[in-house]
Amino acid sequence: MKRARNRSISTLFSGNGPPFDLPHGKLMGMSKEAAPPAKPLVLQALRERIEGQLAALTRSQQESQAGATHAETRAEDPKDMRSTEASYLARGLADRVAKLQFAVTRLGNLEVPPFSPQDPISAGALVAIEDEEGEVRMHFFVPVAGGEKLDCGGQTIHSLSPESPLGREALGREAGEDFEFDLPRGRVSATVVWVR
Repeated sequence: MKRARNRSISTLFSGNGPPFDLPHGKLMGMSKEAAPPAKPLVLQALRERIEGQLAALTRSQQESQAGATHAETRAEDPKDMRSTEASYLARGLADRVAKLQFAVTRLGNLEVPPFSPQDPISAGALVAIEDEEGEVRMHFFVPVAGGEKLDCGGQTIHSLSPESPLGREALGREAGEDFEFDLPRGRVSATVVWVR
């Protein structure tokens, strides 16, 4: 269902980018005059963030694995759980490393084509979503690595994946559509302002 707005979608897409004079909302993380950053730059920033997390977590996982097999962590009596706890930690970190490696690969293969105002939200889309308080946030829709807050040229972009409640409900929506999604605090309403 599309909600009638006192601003037309076509006026949001004049010139090189949408004007950000949004009468009902405040655009979070960017000035109203600024055009959104180029999607390849946003993707690069996200890749660099995830690669940095992967490098740090890989080091931690290797240290944890070495500690799990170290002579000092061997059980001294049947109730000594140091070795077991260290191996659980190493295994958990190894699982997280594998997920980050997968995310780096998926982001490396992600293409960011241009979207028209009528295109539904899918991977590679840069979207603006207005919440029920009237705040508008920019999101970069990706298949993995959601939940990251990126600074791209002084503008805040949130990575959004279908793994989150907002991402699941936003997927496939078009500009002007209202939708609801569940959060721990209850049901929340939102509107897709634009898709690029």
